[in-house]
Amino acid sequence: MLKSNKKIQKAWTFYDWANSVYPLVISSAIFPVFYEGYVDEKVIFFGFEFINTALITILSSCYFLLLVLILPVLSGIADSTGNKRAFMQFFCYLGSFCCVLLSFFDKNHLEISMLLFVMAGIGFWSSLVFYNAFLPEIAEKKDHDSLSARGFSMGYFGSVILLVLCLVLIFNAQESERAFYTRLCFALTGLWWFCFSQITFKSLPRGEKIRIKDKSTYQKGILELNKVRLYIMKTKRLKRFIYSFFVYSMAVQTIMLVAVYFGTKEVNWGEGANAKMGLIIGVLLIQLIAIPGAILLSKISKFKGNLFALKLVVFIWILLCLSALLVYEPIHFYLISGFVGLVMGGIQSLSRSTYSKYIPSGTKDTSSFFSFYDISEKLGIVIGMFSYGFIEQVTGSMRNSIVALVVFFIVGLLLLFQVPKEEISIESYG
Repeated sequence: MLKSNKKIQKAWTFYDWANSVYPLVISSAIFPVFYEGYVDEKVIFFGFEFINTALITILSSCYFLLLVLILPVLSGIADSTGNKRAFMQFFCYLGSFCCVLLSFFDKNHLEISMLLFVMAGIGFWSSLVFYNAFLPEIAEKKDHDSLSARGFSMGYFGSVILLVLCLVLIFNAQESERAFYTRLCFALTGLWWFCFSQITFKSLPRGEKIRIKDKSTYQKGILELNKVRLYIMKTKRLKRFIYSFFVYSMAVQTIMLVAVYFGTKEVNWGEGANAKMGLIIGVLLIQLIAIPGAILLSKISKFKGNLFALKLVVFIWILLCLSALLVYEPIHFYLISGFVGLVMGGIQSLSRSTYSKYIPSGTKDTSSFFSFYDISEKLGIVIGMFSYGFIEQVTGSMRNSIVALVVFFIVGLLLLFQVPKEEISIESYG
């Protein structure tokens, strides 16, 4: 039986192990430090002048908006044709290949280099939609929390291994060779992602392929998407959870994407290599503590319920954001990083598993359901990052931007209290 197949479940978690190196090495740790030190403070991009960090923010917002537009259709097509594994593979290979090509990053050809950065991000986030959609298919609802937590834990552990390897390569090299070894780390990230993903793809079910005429494929995808939308709007539990997830994701995902840039500008690191090492140690600390964090929250949810655990972790996030206003020295950054790691792994893992439990039992349209989940997250990123950047631009301080994150978490917490504890009222879907 598919939902009791331990081999498939283990293979599924290995994709977390494979792809989690991207958000750590590319999004959070090594690439941001490399980018800040390598390109000029002001850059020319397609004839327009940008502040280097502003360019990253704008491009990230653009490709997340693109994802919002294309993924609902793609997920609907995947459900209607029964081939979500193929979609997952395509985006996995796209992202990993672009990571390898990032090793040729050249500030003199910034347009091509940043295009590779964008395509790698599209590959990562798109593959996650189809990956998450397998969870309700391969495990019983009672096992969703633990399996999701196991996946996140493996992801954090695997990414830490690669990050440590990258740090050894970079900081043991001569000063003149560090740029080369930093670029090499981008290639290693792509190869790690590609190679370990084969364990997942070897065992995940292929699904029953339904032959549909090309002209009707997109129509089928849109119909699947609309069917899911109508169902969600009819269920208080699922609808209200999506609303809450959307709001607190504005804060969570923004923190993940701007943490290094906050540390660069707001913390007194000193000069030279110590500053870079200090930042990366902070990120590494987040990853290490995220492993027990995800496991701990799954245990709390087992005894007290998913909603209680989510309310608890969002409340802790509020306290952490307020504490970040007092972060000035490296020791402050390390302390806050530790606590961020504790709740970051937990909120991501539990949000995924909670949503999977609320999906109607027996549905095969899991990709379409998770596209809504993914859209909420992506729109949250766009709004969160825009708010963060706008406040910094107007006030001149990233600390003031933290106030927006606090508001997002508070509203998300209030919405969580509106999610009914009882089962969804509409059992049938179709």
